[in-house]
Amino acid sequence: MMKRQIFLFLSVASICTVKAQEIKKDSIALEPVSEKQKFNYKKLIIPTVLIGYGALGLKSDQLIGFNTEIHDEMNERSHKPITIDDFARYAPVVSVYGLNTLGIKGKHNLKDRTVIMFTSYIIMSGTVFGLKAAVKSERPDKSSFTSFPSGHTACAFAGAEFMWQEYKDKSVWYGVAGYAVATGTGIFRMYNNKHWLSDVAAGAGIGIVSTKIAYWIHPYMDKMIFGNKETEKKITTAFAPFYNGKETGAGVVVVF
Repeated sequence: MMKRQIFLFLSVASICTVKAQEIKKDSIALEPVSEKQKFNYKKLIIPTVLIGYGALGLKSDQLIGFNTEIHDEMNERSHKPITIDDFARYAPVVSVYGLNTLGIKGKHNLKDRTVIMFTSYIIMSGTVFGLKAAVKSERPDKSSFTSFPSGHTACAFAGAEFMWQEYKDKSVWYGVAGYAVATGTGIFRMYNNKHWLSDVAAGAGIGIVSTKIAYWIHPYMDKMIFGNKETEKKITTAFAPFYNGKETGAGVVVVF
């Protein structure tokens, strides 16, 4: 029964996030890239609630008790960890590039969406690592004091929001699929005894808001990095960020 409640909690959060997005086109258009995307504070409500819930879970006796109850329910029987979450966290981002390779074009071209993705991962990783170092919350399996927030979940939800933003004008089902995978990632982090529910909720909120910020500041990033239009035509830059739960980094490929 408790497992159903967990799935329902995360699924409702994901569905509400997708539904709360505006179906109309964003203010950023493909041409010109410099056009600014309008900031809308309403889009921050759901991720803020998720982050707030996670933060309260560190201090509230009621939520701590709820975390423990969920943990005990999910781990009442010994089971082997299922490491699918190590790969699922990247699935939404990989899917965006896969769909483009198959000819299903998203909102942005290769350069723009890669810059946006890279910006999102920098914001997300910096926030996650900063909080882990500051909070020092112990993991359920006692393996370390880096439980809050869930980096795997943050990565997955950043990718899900990225997929939503790129393909919402094609079909809302792309976003639904991305958020479903992200939700599954969060559930497996708890199933594998690595995180509490509050860690997963906070990670989801951080991932979503990181990508939203990346889209909002993209016009400024694009102008700052690719201000020379002639250079932009001749050079293609691709970033490949990674995060393995303990460390983060990025590879850069520049094609002249």
